[in-house]
Parts: sequence; structure tokens; C-alpha cells
Amino acid sequence: MSLQEQLDAYRMQFEAKAPAEALAIVRKATSDLVATGQAERALGVGSKAPRFELSGSSGAVVKSSEQQAAGPVVISFYRGIWCPYCNLDLKALQATLPEITGTGASLVAISPQSVANGRKTVEDLGLSFPVLSDPNNEIADLFGIRHRLPDELAGLYTNFGVNLPVINGESSWTLPMPARFVVDRSGVIRYAEVSGDYTKRPDPSVLLPILRDLASRSE
Repeated sequence: MSLQEQLDAYRMQFEAKAPAEALAIVRKATSDLVATGQAERALGVGSKAPRFELSGSSGAVVKSSEQQAAGPVVISFYRGIWCPYCNLDLKALQATLPEITGTGASLVAISPQSVANGRKTVEDLGLSFPVLSDPNNEIADLFGIRHRLPDELAGLYTNFGVNLPVINGESSWTLPMPARFVVDRSGVIRYAEVSGDYTKRPDPSVLLPILRDLASRSE
């Protein structure tokens, strides 16, 4: 199955057993975020990507400048280990990783969760690319994808055991919209995909033509 088919299958299973009141809260929060148009206002193709220095799950600091010096960088923002849609997304990226690195590019994933939770993500999902911690969603904010959860949704998440202040180590109740960017050696964004609906994600295979084109230009 494609990534979106996997996401749709999980969503249908969840919706079949979730309480109607909870579903209404989740759906309203998602539709309200989509309606703001924030995804369309996020950084896009041709924009200069913000630089970052973030701690990875291994404890090492990853610098975007160093990664870009070696080749294009795929940056994937995700919400956290608690999000099953994000975990499916990360596993799909892992499956595509050999093809990504085969173009000379690298891949990093960024979320607001703590370094310890990033480490657990790597271990649980068997990832072999860096998972970085973005405290307070500061880098996500620079990309234009940080948003605050409405109080009703925050309360629902807490009832479901998703306590973001504990998971992320700060109390803003903000998350990044799921997003993927391809940044070239000069720091310019060559591909951007941002979704206000966290159940919608592009298949990692769409990255490959962009990365191959960038590789051919550098030859």
C-alpha cells in the first residue's frame, strides 16, 4: 500500500471505534486549521530555509549548514511519537531512505518532543536517520508551520494520555503541521509540502525526481 492508503486505513479503524464527541472535536480542529490557510503561507519553493542546530536522538548536535555542504537535505517535520500517522510516515521515509541517500541527499526528521522521546522513536521504529528535537517549535515557527492546539483539543489529548507538556518538555501546546522540504546546497527550498490535515501526507517517492534532478545539476 502507498503511504496515504496506510494512513486512510488507520483513520478508518480509529474513527470506527472513537466516541462521536471526540471525533467531532478532532475534525473541527483539523478543518479550522485548514481553513486558516496557514499551510499555504508556510515557506515554499524558492524561499531561503532557516538554519538550525538541533540535538539529535544520539545526543549529537546536527547543523543544517554542515548537512547542506554535503548535499541536498530532506527535512520532515512530524508531531511526535504519540502520533500513529507520524509513525507510519517515518517508517515510509525509512523504507525510501536508500533511494534518498542514493541521490547524494540526506534526511532528518524534526519534532518538538524531547531528545529522550526522539531516541525512543528511533528505537521503536528502527530508524537510521537523525531525529531532532525542536524545543518550543522554534524552527517549525521559522518555517511557518507552528500552530497552537485549541483548548478543547488539548483537553481531549490529555484525556487520551497525550500530555504534550510532558512529552515536549514545555507547556505551549503547539505542534508543527506535518511538512516536508527539500533544501539544496545553497539553502534554497526546492520542494515544499505542508498539510493542515495531519492525516494527509505525500508519498516519499515524490521526493526522488526532485533529488535526482538536483544531483544531475551538481555533476
